[in-house]
Amino acid sequence: MRVLLVYPLFPKTFWSYEKILELVDRKVLLPPLGLVTVAAILPQDWEFKLVDRNIRAVTEEEWEWADVVILSAMIVQKPDLLDQIREAKRRGKRVAVGGPYPTSVPEEVQDVGVDYLILDEGEITLPMFIEAIQRGDKAGIFRSNGEKPNVTETPIPRFELLEFDAYDSMSVQFSRGCPFQCEFCDIIVLYGRKPRTKTPAQLLAELDYLYELGWRRGVFMVDDNFIGNKRNVKLLLKDLKVWQAEHQYPFRFNTEASIDLAQDSELMELMVECYFDAVFLGIETPDEDSLQLTKKFQNIRSSLADSVETITRAGLRVIAGFIVGFDGEKSGAGDRIVRFAEQTGIPTTTFAMLQALPNTALWYRLEKEGRLRGRGGNINQTTLMNFIPTRPLEEIAREYVEAFWQLYESEQYLDRVYRYFLKLGEPKCQPPFKLPSWVDLKALLIVCWRQGVKRKTRWKFWHHLFSMIKRNPAVWEHYLTVCAHNEHFLEYRQIVREQIEGQLAEFLAQKPAKEITDVMDRLPVEMIN
Repeated sequence: MRVLLVYPLFPKTFWSYEKILELVDRKVLLPPLGLVTVAAILPQDWEFKLVDRNIRAVTEEEWEWADVVILSAMIVQKPDLLDQIREAKRRGKRVAVGGPYPTSVPEEVQDVGVDYLILDEGEITLPMFIEAIQRGDKAGIFRSNGEKPNVTETPIPRFELLEFDAYDSMSVQFSRGCPFQCEFCDIIVLYGRKPRTKTPAQLLAELDYLYELGWRRGVFMVDDNFIGNKRNVKLLLKDLKVWQAEHQYPFRFNTEASIDLAQDSELMELMVECYFDAVFLGIETPDEDSLQLTKKFQNIRSSLADSVETITRAGLRVIAGFIVGFDGEKSGAGDRIVRFAEQTGIPTTTFAMLQALPNTALWYRLEKEGRLRGRGGNINQTTLMNFIPTRPLEEIAREYVEAFWQLYESEQYLDRVYRYFLKLGEPKCQPPFKLPSWVDLKALLIVCWRQGVKRKTRWKFWHHLFSMIKRNPAVWEHYLTVCAHNEHFLEYRQIVREQIEGQLAEFLAQKPAKEITDVMDRLPVEMIN
């Protein structure tokens, strides 16, 4: 059996980092971990080829070669996923589809002629697919019916199928699921609220394989909440600390975690000792009423600003996610987020308008209230809300655009990065010195030219850089890398402005005023006051 694995295109997003990747001669930030894991679960006497369309298109020879085409996608990849399904069917290929988007709304991919729907988690449903293929079934839908797999049985992903030189970082996964109950989050819908983890030996075997294949750059732990099971993650980190030292720290790690990380000093210390240098936190909003309403209770148990400070001083750079558009939100939410980012100094802040994702608690509540606008929903930063909010959509959209624009104004960004890195804790790992490559040197020179000569930031750039080298020299390289990130954000904020303003103009031209009035009349008074 010859299997062609295809990963659809992402639109330009906050995370696409095109301008940064161009500087270091790479095309994509992260690889399709799901598809290389699928390849490891399927029979190993089958043949596999993988095409990440974010790197290149599928060739005619690859289409011709395939017996079966398997695709996996997230919601933001929907347009290209559907295009690739149609392309495969046009060529007479059998098509199987899985991943978060098809699992959430399988009917949308069924409509374009998919033969096999491999939904939920593949450790359970891929064996069903294999049996169907072996029986000669021409179609099938495979679901786990609520059962969650034991991820200690997940095999090592087939990393060798990837085009290594195209990626900036590799991906591994230690856990699935999150113990919290945020109303808008689809992670707990897809993977449950009981975090399941691999064994430390299992995860280290994956790192061994990456090391054997020659990888020596960043590794992203893709867990949606790396610390969801703190006991097990500490067991991993204790072994990982030894592995990293024995291998002379070949990998620098990033991950995502809940903000209660700040309350566990042992956990933060272990992460830094394993060469973790950044962590994404879903802060969402500094407005406690909104956090309470959306059931993000873990964010109101202690001061958000103090938690960010604690994590920063431990040596972990905070990347923060923010959202506007919660029910009952008061005017000025965008400005409050900007002030919070400035107060804490967080350099990198993802920012989006709230979306109701399929099958989440938010989705069902809004559906019951008659407030959904269409079936779609995604987490891209260039999409208007897909439901009727409790304050005017145009007000939220304009606040959002202006806040995004302000956060990444070039001088303000440099000042914020500088203030933040002055207090960032020193790394505790000492990888052996190596000379920078010509690619890295060229990237450095381009950033210095653009920010230190060409733009109005020139004085701040050099002042802040030399001051950083003097006052917190252990982090100056990390600091300069984060300064370079604004090469992407400066372009992306323009994309956000153009696309949101375009969608808003279209929305206002078609605004169903009576429909909105009718919906608002049915809402509880406390949600709109």
